[in-house]
Amino acid sequence: MLRFFVASLLIAGGLVACAPAQQGASRMVTVTPMLIKVSESAARGGTVTIQGRYLGGPSAGKVRLGATEQGEGGYVFPPSAVRSWTDTQIVLTVPTDAPVGGSWLFVEVGAMRSTGLMFSVKQ
Repeated sequence: MLRFFVASLLIAGGLVACAPAQQGASRMVTVTPMLIKVSESAARGGTVTIQGRYLGGPSAGKVRLGATEQGEGGYVFPPSAVRSWTDTQIVLTVPTDAPVGGSWLFVEVGAMRSTGLMFSVKQ
């Protein structure tokens, strides 16, 4: 009985040693944000709602409007424009200095840029 107990401990210890190590915060997998839907055009001072996946949060993300189709350039919404931000939905107030007209809208989380959607700021 004692030999069985000792043998069991040795095998269990070996299995634990073979288990994969936990990954730390520095090894986190980053997922590309994906936009699914954006609300209809809004005037300055109005509300825009962005729905998607992997949108991160306001501390690591930003919303870019008026960018090229590849997401370069454009206007970045200031942090004060954020009403709420979850991993699946962002609600913003369109600032008074946002560019008027139709353009591409992107969400950037860390170094990852989302797919783009068309959005228009009305006069």
